[in-house]
Amino acid sequence: MRVHLKTLGCRLNEAEVESWAHDFDTRGHTIVDEDGAPDILVLNTCAVTQGAVRKSRQLIRKTHTKNPKAKLVVSGCYATLNTEETVSLDGVDLLVNNQQKDQLVDLTLDAVDEVTMPSIATEPNASSLFVRGRQRAFVKVQDGCRYRCSFCIVTIARGDEKSRGIKDIVEEVNALHAKGVSEIVITGVHLGGYGSDINTNLYHLIEALLKDTRIPRIRMGSLEPWDLPQGFFTLFLNSRLMPHLHLPIQSGSDAVLKRMSRRCKTDEFRQIIKEARHHIPELNVTSDIIVGFPGETEEEWQQTLTFVNEIKFGNLHIFSYSKREGTKAALMANQVNDTIKKKRSKTLHLLSETLKEQTMNKLLNNSCEVLWEDAQPADAAGISTISGYSPHYIRVQTTTRQPEQLTNTITPVQLSTIKQGIFITDQLG
Repeated sequence: MRVHLKTLGCRLNEAEVESWAHDFDTRGHTIVDEDGAPDILVLNTCAVTQGAVRKSRQLIRKTHTKNPKAKLVVSGCYATLNTEETVSLDGVDLLVNNQQKDQLVDLTLDAVDEVTMPSIATEPNASSLFVRGRQRAFVKVQDGCRYRCSFCIVTIARGDEKSRGIKDIVEEVNALHAKGVSEIVITGVHLGGYGSDINTNLYHLIEALLKDTRIPRIRMGSLEPWDLPQGFFTLFLNSRLMPHLHLPIQSGSDAVLKRMSRRCKTDEFRQIIKEARHHIPELNVTSDIIVGFPGETEEEWQQTLTFVNEIKFGNLHIFSYSKREGTKAALMANQVNDTIKKKRSKTLHLLSETLKEQTMNKLLNNSCEVLWEDAQPADAAGISTISGYSPHYIRVQTTTRQPEQLTNTITPVQLSTIKQGIFITDQLG
């Protein structure tokens, strides 16, 4: 059968989709794009914000409309938190909740063998990866979180922490490398808490990946700035571990962080960044900020702006707070009105752009290695534009007459020009 997989949301969702693609592929089924007349469609939904909920519903409807004859399987946080609503949507044949995700392929194939698929289940091979247009593989190492930030619905949808064994992860990474993957991203809901349930930690996992695999580049996904094991940053002395960390702080005000039930306050974050930059030359630190959290005063907002400017983040993911039913924050008093949130968001976006430019200027004219990924169709002169990422996770672009030979290779370049937030380097080949 022909299978097409889609995902919304976080890198963990992407890792799950890649794992399902591998499992379908190894059982003899073909991974195709949406125009490849799929027999089965698998959607991994998101519920991190109300916008993500809306997009998940829209994706389900749009996908069914475009492929009405295909069997539609829906999973993910939106589907798990909104079971009745999901199965009521036209075209949904099977719902697999988050607790069943490791069984999704079995449940799907079992259901397809039946005359009629049930409404609700009761209880990355590189070839498939490349078919999906990816040169970077996401590797899920843990799920769930033992903490309950007051704004977060994901921990409710994902449940308690559950880590994979190091041996299993090493085997997956070696298999990906053998199939041609050059870069992996380690992902989890609470990545810093990896191993809390199996008597190990993130340091030992990364140490094993550096020792027992030869994959050229290793990155980490979003990493909450607590529970980091002792000596963690010394691992980055190995150049295969990329000098980029995404450490979500969410606010630069300790009073707001307290209302958020965050476990890392601003002084602790400062110390973490100081230690990280001491051990990791050219480290690019990015983060998340929530704008307009309930009760956020003008003074608290100014504290956030000052803190962001002090840390010099290389980039920010900026979210205007939106109520999520089922979270403590949704019940808090003094909800900030949309006009104030929009104004603050615009101010923070401008600051973020300035800080990103400063980060890039520090790297300008330096040499680094780039993994080339996405090539555009050639122009009339036979020249194609291709892009990839520096070790610092900043996009780099060049032109080439040989995009097929350059794609999924790592080559040294000089970061010679900046244009619209992208490094431009000389034509290659």
